[in-house]
Amino acid sequence: MEPRSIDVLSDSTGETAEKVVRAALLQFPDSGAQVRLHTRVRTKEAARPVLERAAQERSLVVFTVVSPELREYLHATSHELHVEALDLIGSLIGKLGTYLERQPINTPSSMLPLSDEYFRRIEAVEFTVKSDDGKEPRNFKKADIVLVGVSRTSKTPLSTILAQRGLKIANLPLVLGVETPPELEEANQDRIVGLTIELDTLVEIRKARLRQLGMPVDASYGLRDQVREELDYAQRIYRAHPSWPVIDVTGRAIEETAVIILDALRERSSRIADVAGRS
Repeated sequence: MEPRSIDVLSDSTGETAEKVVRAALLQFPDSGAQVRLHTRVRTKEAARPVLERAAQERSLVVFTVVSPELREYLHATSHELHVEALDLIGSLIGKLGTYLERQPINTPSSMLPLSDEYFRRIEAVEFTVKSDDGKEPRNFKKADIVLVGVSRTSKTPLSTILAQRGLKIANLPLVLGVETPPELEEANQDRIVGLTIELDTLVEIRKARLRQLGMPVDASYGLRDQVREELDYAQRIYRAHPSWPVIDVTGRAIEETAVIILDALRERSSRIADVAGRS
């Protein structure tokens, strides 16, 4: 079967539409579909070549456009060229307009004034980059969440995903025989999360990393006994801090693990609030 293409067309950055498409594609892991992003498409002249190419290559077009005129053009031209097209936001805007009894302003999001939420997320990402890999232990006190775990337990990608939600994240690698910094004990223990992973999975991940770096796979970093000792060391730290939730990342997508972390912290906050209310 020939590889299929999906053209994501947006009058803004297309970030949300692309994420929706890629999330849906996770349900088709062997599809091999290629996602092509076309951003800031705001005129018929800019949209036409995308649709013509889609017609030639029989690709699917997914579009998010707020201008009613351009949306109508995309619908009509897709029909004319026999292109499969999906309007990802048009029907939702229509339903919201009816429900809210308001007329939409029909302005692409990238042209709207920047919100406080936008700046909060930017600040969170900057904080998280500075606090990666234990570089700024003093930030443990300021962080919304502190992730700890041995090397290759997804601390950095998880930090990035959570930071994009506006949370300030710090993370700390647990190194065999190296004590955790005092700043970790001084931080709010209700915000610290431990990460763990199944032994064989971690061994394979580390060996793959060594191959990427052009290093021998029998280096101590990827040896089973060494990895087991590191995981045991991490578990000893976790047992010494029973208030930390410990999340197993084995076989989980980063996004799924991020949701589990947020749910665990929410549940803990609810329990603390319940206890405070009864006292």
